[in-house]
Amino acid sequence: MTKQIQVGGVTIGGGAPVSIQSMLNTKTTDVEGSLRQIKALATAGCQIARLAVPDMDAAKGFAEIAKESPLPLVADIHFDYRLAIAAAEGGAAKIRINPGNIGGEDRVKAVVEACKDKKIPIRIGVNGGSLDKKLLEKYGHPTPEALVESAFSHLELLEKYGFYDSCVSMKSSNVPLMMAAYRIFHERSDYPLHVGVTETGTEYMGTIKSAAGIGGLLCMGIGDTIRVSLTADPVREVVAAKAILKAIGLRKDGVNIISCPTCGRTQIDLIGLAGRVEEALKDCKKDLTVAVMGCIVNGPGEAREADIGIAGGKDCGVIFVHGERRETLPYDALLPRLLYYIDKM
Repeated sequence: MTKQIQVGGVTIGGGAPVSIQSMLNTKTTDVEGSLRQIKALATAGCQIARLAVPDMDAAKGFAEIAKESPLPLVADIHFDYRLAIAAAEGGAAKIRINPGNIGGEDRVKAVVEACKDKKIPIRIGVNGGSLDKKLLEKYGHPTPEALVESAFSHLELLEKYGFYDSCVSMKSSNVPLMMAAYRIFHERSDYPLHVGVTETGTEYMGTIKSAAGIGGLLCMGIGDTIRVSLTADPVREVVAAKAILKAIGLRKDGVNIISCPTCGRTQIDLIGLAGRVEEALKDCKKDLTVAVMGCIVNGPGEAREADIGIAGGKDCGVIFVHGERRETLPYDALLPRLLYYIDKM
């Protein structure tokens, strides 16, 4: 089991539930716009928000945002150690740095002392696209072993100054490479892990890559907090993250919809019906499995583990509860009646 760190009111590691993070795409100098996006993320289910702090104006904006943010904030820092110190003083709940690009050891020590003083954890962010030149010379190109070695070298530097309140990420746009790096690190260390695939692309492909990489690791018991990185509205990252956690059984907050892929026996508009069921139940918080099946003959049996469901026939369908038929109804009456039953459950 990994060690625990505390990011504001969110516990990471040590058996705590896997938490969801996202990163704002607003300018950190835009205080009002950033707060609007943080509130939208919180409403969607995000638990930790990260903001870029590229200069001192952004550091000032970060401090203003932190005063009113409903979520704990992570300051994303590159190159200038003074920005990390300013963010720590400005209300950051965690600092994300790459110690290798902050500067000399005296600068890393200064960041460590600021975080110690405020009891702020540090995330060491290793990225396959920005490895140290010495590691690239040693390994020839980014490899899982290179990412792991980079992570441990940074941890050793923080530990040199008595800092152990760390979290580690080793991201890559290459899913198998990223997964291998996390597996190796997990076998050798109990530091908590921030898991993600970086530079995944648009919402469609990015969600698939993230589900493969993040979901695969979580199924192996690896990972304490996650961020799905998408070229999309950050709220969509949270939606995808929640779906991944639900798919592997780590979250039960909401309806789980199952549906068959259609075949030659299908006699209703199953694709359209499944979409309407999903839309109608998107905000339902009940812990239910709802089935939308295209065959009256096999549907109820195949989905007998569902709490409730629909199985369609020619211009009609049945409502079933725990595999038992309750009503046969015309096609247009199926969705309203399904919602009626769910409302009573």
